[in-house]
Amino acid sequence: MLTDTEAIVLRQVKTSYGRKMILLFSKRYGKISAGTGIGEKGRSKSSLALRPFTYGRYELFKNKDSYNINAAEVIKSYYKIGEDVDKYMNGAYVLEFTEKALAEEVPAPAVFRLMTEFFDMLETRDKAIGTLVLAYQVKLFRYLGIMPELERCTVCGEEKDAAAFSIKDGGIVCDDCLRNLENSDNDTLIYDAGFGIVNILRYFTVNPLKSIEKLALKEDAGRLLQRLVREYAAHYLDISELKSEKLV
Repeated sequence: MLTDTEAIVLRQVKTSYGRKMILLFSKRYGKISAGTGIGEKGRSKSSLALRPFTYGRYELFKNKDSYNINAAEVIKSYYKIGEDVDKYMNGAYVLEFTEKALAEEVPAPAVFRLMTEFFDMLETRDKAIGTLVLAYQVKLFRYLGIMPELERCTVCGEEKDAAAFSIKDGGIVCDDCLRNLENSDNDTLIYDAGFGIVNILRYFTVNPLKSIEKLALKEDAGRLLQRLVREYAAHYLDISELKSEKLV
């Protein structure tokens, strides 16, 4: 059957006989792979809509087991991202991270809106791009249903001040429970709650992405939070060793 959907291009792979496989994050169907014979000759409107960092509308032929792109048009091309190395590398990282986080053919409209908002902000942001990426990832955890517990100790369940953040326990740990964990486990996936990282996580969780437009984390806090977020993603989403990770 013929159908159409808005989508963001995550990746393009050339195959044989001039065909390509386009990995789309579609508004209607979620993450899907679609083949196409649309070529680059003449740089048609359809071919321009097949490039990563493109938000477009795609006419699909859908059968039982596959999708084919019959036609495409650009809604918005984030071409300015490619003019800045830092923006491009961070944008590529977010595309790859999101690709790994999404299940096949499961609609995720909230994540779709989050991603378009992220790229709108990335295109115009001049500094502290790492802060924007971290905010995106934390909000993605929330939409995927794996948001860490930030209000109660994940060990005793009581509302106490956070002494640390435990990856394996999925959130904050109070001082009393932390001593027990350190004595029994010596867990390397426990992060000190210094630099206000718990408050930063809370802020990212409850506020829209637009609210961090002028926010820039200090270097030490940013590095600690980046390490925590990556370990959390590796533990709960099995996302690790991304090709783009070493570049950001």
